[in-house]
Amino acid sequence: MMADHISVLLDEVLAEAEGCQSILDATCGAGGHSRAFLQANENCTVYAMDRDPSVQKYADQLKQEFPERFYFILGNFSEMKVRLTALGVIKIEMILMDLGVSSMQLNQGERGFSFQKDGSLDMRMSSEGLSAEDVVNDYAPEDLIRIIRRFGEETLARKIVQNIVRHRAKGRITTTRQLADIVREVKQRRGAKIDPATKTFQALRMHVNAELESLESGLEAAADVLNHGGLLCVMSFHSLEDRMVKKFLKARIEQPQGSRHLPPQEMPEPSFELVHRGVVRASEEELLRNPRARSAKLRIARKLGVGGRA
Repeated sequence: MMADHISVLLDEVLAEAEGCQSILDATCGAGGHSRAFLQANENCTVYAMDRDPSVQKYADQLKQEFPERFYFILGNFSEMKVRLTALGVIKIEMILMDLGVSSMQLNQGERGFSFQKDGSLDMRMSSEGLSAEDVVNDYAPEDLIRIIRRFGEETLARKIVQNIVRHRAKGRITTTRQLADIVREVKQRRGAKIDPATKTFQALRMHVNAELESLESGLEAAADVLNHGGLLCVMSFHSLEDRMVKKFLKARIEQPQGSRHLPPQEMPEPSFELVHRGVVRASEEELLRNPRARSAKLRIARKLGVGGRA
C-alpha cells in the first residue's frame, strides 16, 4: 500500500543517514523516507511520528514489513521527547523533519488543503481543534488580516478579508472552492505562476495547525533527543519555516561575542555545526520527476559535545 507521493530530496537524506542505527522520521506521512531508511540499512531502527491519523494505514504496512525495526507514534513532533522516552528511547542518531503539507494530503480533496479540489474547508492535519471554516467565518476581520499577512505574506490581506466578510454576511463559507473564488475576486492572476488563492490557503493551514509553534517546540525537543554527533535534517517549503530553522541553528552555531565595555565572561560553547553551508536543494533531475521539490530547502547540522545552548 503506497500513497501517490514522491519523497523529496530522498537521495540527499539517505546519504546523510548512512551508518545511522536509530532515526526519527518526525513527519512520517506515507512513509517514503522511513521505508528508504529501513531498506538501505538492515541495522537501522526507525521511529516515525505523524499527527495525521490518516497515515496510520501506511505505518501499519511498514510495521508488517519491518516488525522489529519500525515503530510508529501518532502525535505532533513537538512531543518527540516525551513520546520517545515512553518507548524507552533516550537518544537518537538522526532526526528528519519534512515540514508543511504533503502531496498525499493535498490529493485528499475532502481534507480542504487544496483549492484545486473542491472540498470542505477543514485543513486540520489532525481531527482536533478549530477548522479553517471556523477561522474564516468566526474570526474578527483584524485577526484574519493578521493571519493572512503573517503566515501568507500576502500584501492584499486587508482587501481579501474585506471580501470574505462581505460574502460570509450572506451565508457561511464552507468549501474550498467558495473561498478560492472569493480571493480571486480581489487578486487577479495576471500571468503569475501561482494561483491567487495560494497564500491565503497557506496562511489558514499554518494557523489552524499551529505549524510555526510546533516547529519551534520541535526544534528544541530535537536538540535534547539527538545524541552527540547526531544529525538534524530539516526540510522546509516556506520562507517563514526556513527562517525559523536558520535562526535556531545560528543561535547554536555561532560563538556569542562579548562586549568590549564589559569584563570577559565565560560564554557557552556552540552545540551544533553545519554539515553543509547554506541549504541543500533538489537536483535538476529530481525537479523533472517532481516539480514540488523546487521550493524545498534542506538544512543539516550535527550536534556537538556538551554545550550550554543545546
